[in-house]
Amino acid sequence: MTLPLLLIVDDEKNTREALKKLLSVEYDIYLAAGVDEALQYINRQRFCAVITDLRLGGDTSGLTIVQYAAKKNIPSIMMTAFGDVDTAVTAMKNGAFDFITKPLNFQKLKITLKQATNYKNLSHSPLHNSSNCLPSSNTHGPNLSVIVSENSPFKRILEYAAKVADNRANVFLFGETGTGKEILAQTIHNSSPRKDQPLIAVHCAALSSTLLESELFGHERGAFTGATTTHMGYFEAANQGTLFLDEIGEIDAPTQVKLLRFLETKTFERVGGTHPISIDVRIISATNKNLAQMIQEGTFREDLYYRLNVIELKLPPLRERKEDIPLLFRHYIEHFCQENAIEIIPEISIQAMEKIMYYSWPGNIRELKNTCESIIALLPKGQKTITFNDLGGKFI
Repeated sequence: MTLPLLLIVDDEKNTREALKKLLSVEYDIYLAAGVDEALQYINRQRFCAVITDLRLGGDTSGLTIVQYAAKKNIPSIMMTAFGDVDTAVTAMKNGAFDFITKPLNFQKLKITLKQATNYKNLSHSPLHNSSNCLPSSNTHGPNLSVIVSENSPFKRILEYAAKVADNRANVFLFGETGTGKEILAQTIHNSSPRKDQPLIAVHCAALSSTLLESELFGHERGAFTGATTTHMGYFEAANQGTLFLDEIGEIDAPTQVKLLRFLETKTFERVGGTHPISIDVRIISATNKNLAQMIQEGTFREDLYYRLNVIELKLPPLRERKEDIPLLFRHYIEHFCQENAIEIIPEISIQAMEKIMYYSWPGNIRELKNTCESIIALLPKGQKTITFNDLGGKFI
């Protein structure tokens, strides 16, 4: 099976060789030590992605490679030991998919690389699509981040999302954990006039209340103990693009006030700052919580809710999309077969499919995807049919 081509650019030989050793099982690796060599490779080969260092010796910069790769529709990941937000924003403005600081977290790099190759297919596919796979898979295999559905109510949600993608209104996504809220947010952004600008996702529940305001709005030098430099927040990083605020129900009261003020004035101050900063950003927010109940309890501001919830899209749980289960199951089985270099895609027995159909899937699409990955990981080599015994204990 032909492996996808990956270009790694770094002026340090040890780094190039280490990355090649790490990734050569899944990719056909090309190595370059500098800009000129990298650009020659990009002109000659069809790479699925490029990983490049920022500083390539002397005055040369990996940003040149990022810009050139973007023109060729090749996602790039920037590596640097100089990991500040300003540099990250510069890289993303020049077309980088993401930004990784040294010393590298190899597991994170591998995950980001897979996201980048999926994003390549997603970002250039329109949300409008007559098929049951939105956007469609590429010719090299299934895309892990596509939206797949035969369910009529869910397809109407996708049609509505296509209509709102072109305007500036804030979008509010509601649905249980694992129903695909972030994928839909990404698809709306990639179908909008902002698609060439950053889409920055912030998982609010992952940030403590003491960090959240600073991470969202930035801080000035000396604003608090440890603030040794001025820090640009996610709002500034997403200027001209889209900011996806996941788990919006987790933000604390002071941050809710500051977010409300931004929505009303389109300006904010960094923590410790006095000068208003004006930006243009579209906000897509999401939650799995009952915000109406939180409003009654006084833990979420009603005025903020209505500012965020200009356009509401409710994603149904998978148990209400039964007709999509075989389609999604097949889609993810194909993906993980491709990922593991399994050429013959196994079929699924009738008994196994019945169990899958009648299972409640409390974790929704995310659980189904993880189940498919587990099945393929444990399936005996050469087995051509997925049976009931291959599904795992939760289906007993």
